[in-house]
Amino acid sequence: MQAKKSVPQPVKIESVKGGVTAAAGFRAAGIRAGIKASKKPDLAVVCSDLPAAAAGTFTTNAIRASSVDRCESILPSNAVRAIMCNSGCANACTGVQGARDTQTMAAITAGALKIVPKSVLVASTGVIGKFMPMERINAAMPKLAGSLSPAAAGGASFAEAIMTTDLVKKEAAVRVEYGAGAFTIGGAAKGSGMIQPNMATMLCFITTDAAIDSALLDGIVKRVVNRTFNNLTVDGDTSTNDMVLVMANGASGVAVKGRGSASLKAFEEGLFVVCNDLCKKIAADGEGATKRVEISVKGAKTEEDAQLAAKAVANSNLTKCALFGNDPNWGRIACAVGYSGARFSKQKMSIKLCGVQVFKNLQPAEFDKKKLHLLMKKKVVRIDIDLGTGDKEATAHTCDFSYDYVKINAEYHT
Repeated sequence: MQAKKSVPQPVKIESVKGGVTAAAGFRAAGIRAGIKASKKPDLAVVCSDLPAAAAGTFTTNAIRASSVDRCESILPSNAVRAIMCNSGCANACTGVQGARDTQTMAAITAGALKIVPKSVLVASTGVIGKFMPMERINAAMPKLAGSLSPAAAGGASFAEAIMTTDLVKKEAAVRVEYGAGAFTIGGAAKGSGMIQPNMATMLCFITTDAAIDSALLDGIVKRVVNRTFNNLTVDGDTSTNDMVLVMANGASGVAVKGRGSASLKAFEEGLFVVCNDLCKKIAADGEGATKRVEISVKGAKTEEDAQLAAKAVANSNLTKCALFGNDPNWGRIACAVGYSGARFSKQKMSIKLCGVQVFKNLQPAEFDKKKLHLLMKKKVVRIDIDLGTGDKEATAHTCDFSYDYVKINAEYHT
């Protein structure tokens, strides 16, 4: 009698409330330390009750903040306990003093939490070229440490304190269930301007109670970031401080195993959902944005071709201006695909805008311009492109360009 083949258990991914404290064993808080002139919250910490595996991806900008250098030198690691983040001051282009301040921030945080400095990751965001008000950070740290909470409110205060020009907090969390058990992944991100795909053009912090080795986690994070944050753009600027940091503390008791395992597949799918959700929220909150835009490319020969086409359209200022004006100017979309470097079939390529066919077989498609103009007024606009050369696909996230984008950035430093 033949033994029955085991049937793979389906993965169930359910969105849940919360952010960095949604997973078990994490506490977080955000307070006002006086870094920002606006007197809004500007200092935040998320910490794990257990030593956590951690991995990250970092800005490719050659001019980068010392916080990026410090985190990259530590990761991947199996012994991270906390992430400390400030807003209002990027601490970038601040030389030897800035690097010293980054190390001091880690030491201050470690002292307040009674852990070692090397287990603390540091992130900063805000105006470039300003020095850290270290005396204010030092004075505020005991209050911040005392405010840490595992409740949703702790995660929400963390998400608020890392904001700069953001108008809304950005949090996402999922519960992942599969054959061997369940675990939670949650995260928070900040980003509204200076957003351009090229590894994590913003700050994103993700926590999970799954157990996973840091080397395995490192590979997963890089793959997921390439499919999500690397396909996100608001204005084409890659910042000096960008990073995605992920901590996994194993508090759920569910272990993620190696290549080909059901646990790895479930974890990577869950991490993708959280990162993709945060991408959508960043795009929707783009500086001066009136709508979120999702560019879906299919029919590509390779995934790289799909990404090239999607990102070229997402970065096209002319397309983004047309979207602001609700102008169905599909020629700008076709133009961006043409210069993207992606391979496509001139005979088979097609474009849909808000679900309406506007271009096919190298010529315009008949459509009702007034009706499409009205459809483009929605808060979420889809652009669907079929390259007609294969079966690979990619999605990019962006927003429109409005008058307010210029106003916000003209007055940012002042």
